[in-house]
Amino acid sequence: MKRSLLILMMAVVGCVETAGGGPRPQRRQVAITFDDLPVISTLQDDTSWEEITRKLLTTLKTNSIPVVGFINETKLYANDKLDPARVALLNEWLDAGLELGNHTFSHHSLNSTPLSDFESDVIRGEEVTRGLMSKRQKRLRYFRHPFLHTGRSIETRQQFESFLHSRGYSVAPVTVDNSDWIFARAYDNARDTNDPAAMQQVADAYVPYMEAKFAYFENQSVKLFGRQIRQVLLVHANSINADHFKDIIAMLKRRGYTFITLKDALSDKAYASPDTYTGPGGISWLDRWAISRKVPANFFKGEPRTPAFVMQLAGVTSE
Repeated sequence: MKRSLLILMMAVVGCVETAGGGPRPQRRQVAITFDDLPVISTLQDDTSWEEITRKLLTTLKTNSIPVVGFINETKLYANDKLDPARVALLNEWLDAGLELGNHTFSHHSLNSTPLSDFESDVIRGEEVTRGLMSKRQKRLRYFRHPFLHTGRSIETRQQFESFLHSRGYSVAPVTVDNSDWIFARAYDNARDTNDPAAMQQVADAYVPYMEAKFAYFENQSVKLFGRQIRQVLLVHANSINADHFKDIIAMLKRRGYTFITLKDALSDKAYASPDTYTGPGGISWLDRWAISRKVPANFFKGEPRTPAFVMQLAGVTSE
C-alpha cells in the first residue's frame, strides 16, 4: 500500500507553479458532476440512501458547489413500484439548488444496445425527473452516456445526438475521468465486513489518487491545447464521496480550482474539438480529442492507476 501511495503522490508533482519566490496554485476551473443518482451502494435500504444523500448535499451546499446529478430512474423503483422515499431524494438535490440530468433508465451501454432500444431507455429515464424539474420551472437539458460509451460508429453517434437534441438535451462530456467507483466498492465491502481499518486505508488512498488524476489531466490539457481548459469531473453518488468528498474539495481548492457550472465549462472552445473516437472504452474527452488528432501513443503515458490493494478489496481485476 505504501508504495502505491508514494507513486500516486509523485504523480502530483507539478501541481503548483513557482513565481515570486514561492509556490502558488494555478488558476483552474472545474464543473463537478455526479452519476448514478439517487445512490449507488451495496446498501439498499431507504434510510442508508437518505444518509448518503444528506452527507453529500451538506458538503456541496457548505462549499457552494454547482452540480449536475445524473439519474438512473430504475433506482427509483422497489419491487417494481415507484418508491416515494427515493423520489424524495431527487427533490432534496433540487431543494439544494442543484440540477438533474438523464443517465438513462437502465444504465445500458450504447456500444452494445440497439439504437432504438437505447433511445427508448432514455425516454423512460426522464419520466419522473422531467416532471420534478418542470414543477420548479426548470428544464431537463443534460444527458450523460452510461460507461461513457458513445457508440461504435460515427453514424450511430450522430443519429443518437440528433435524437438527444430533438428532446432538448446536450451531451455532458467528461475530462477528468477516474475510477472512484472502484474505491467506493472497496469502501463498501470493508464496511459490510465490519473492517473500519480497511475503510480508513481506502479513504487515505482516495484523495492522493484523485489529485494524481487531476495532475495528469491538467498536463494532458496543456499538451493538447497549450492551456488549462475548463475541466469536467465525473464522480458517483456513493458512500466514500458522502464521507470524504469534502476532502476532494479541499484538495481542489489547494490546487487553485474554482467551481463552475457545467454550462460555463462547456463554453470553453475545447469542447468544440473534433471527436471521431469509436473505440470500445469509456474514456476522457481529452483522450478522445487526442485520438482524433492522431497524436503519438506516448501522449497517453503516465495515467495514474488504482492501487492494487484497493482493486483487491473491491474484487475488481481491471479498471
